[in-house]
Amino acid sequence: MKRIASRLLYSFILVVLVLGGYQFLESSTYPERAPEAPAKHYYSSVEVPDSLTFAGEKVPLEYFDVYESLDRELLVNSYFHSQTLRFMKMAPRFFSIIEPILEADSIPEDFKYLALAESGFNPKAVSPAGAVGFWQFMKGTARDYGLEVSGEVDERYHIEKSTHAACAYLHESYKKYGSWTLVAATYNAGRNFVGRQLERQQETDYYDLLLGEETGRYVFRILALKLVMENPQKYGFDVQEDEQYSVWNTKTVSISGPVANFADFAQEHQTNYKILKMLNPWLRESYLTNKSGKTYGIKLPAEGFRTNTK
Repeated sequence: MKRIASRLLYSFILVVLVLGGYQFLESSTYPERAPEAPAKHYYSSVEVPDSLTFAGEKVPLEYFDVYESLDRELLVNSYFHSQTLRFMKMAPRFFSIIEPILEADSIPEDFKYLALAESGFNPKAVSPAGAVGFWQFMKGTARDYGLEVSGEVDERYHIEKSTHAACAYLHESYKKYGSWTLVAATYNAGRNFVGRQLERQQETDYYDLLLGEETGRYVFRILALKLVMENPQKYGFDVQEDEQYSVWNTKTVSISGPVANFADFAQEHQTNYKILKMLNPWLRESYLTNKSGKTYGIKLPAEGFRTNTK
């Protein structure tokens, strides 16, 4: 009996020592969090502003459905961290091109966020329906607004020219509807569709229309991008100026004849094919026949282009 009792006592002491040692290791490796310490990941709702405008037009946030629609898109863009951070880093590069054109063509600056919503700052963006570029032009519409679309040249990928074409389209829509908010909606769904819905529902305001999922969310996505991009810290983002991507420093050369090989052309101008195509995504082939003798402006890197990271 004494032997059994001693074995039981020994086993009990061993268990106590093991448990005590484990607890010591656990407490030293993973110290207990103080009651006031925040959780490692803390998520909260986002602030919807008391008032907001798009292109100078009031957004009726006093309506619960408008408020909740904006709240939804703010949540999406505030918590899609990697994408939104990248937008903020790329904004100076592309907004510096788009903003002066919008101003020159008398289009409200807020429409730069429409271009962002359309393409995600991808000049080579192609939709499942075949819309292309920053402003997502379909082939027929692009030609209607003066853009060249062929096997060798597709100016839907040309940021400056496609922005001018988009401005012309937006102006025509504004003449028809007299509302920049409706103009934005028609850019997504088309003038005919929006016109039919206004007539069918006997309304005159985007915010009073019942629309499909995509167009119903479209303007609110633009508004959310505007809010987050203009107030990054308010929505949990901290991108310093020196963390943003550099504005491209380029020069332009004019050509009015054929180019047999753009790799050779790039080498002749002290760059490479990769950079040439990066700056001129509208050049769709490795050559240009240019039988009509049209003059094209081709962007080339200026001095320090590739080493300028800030």
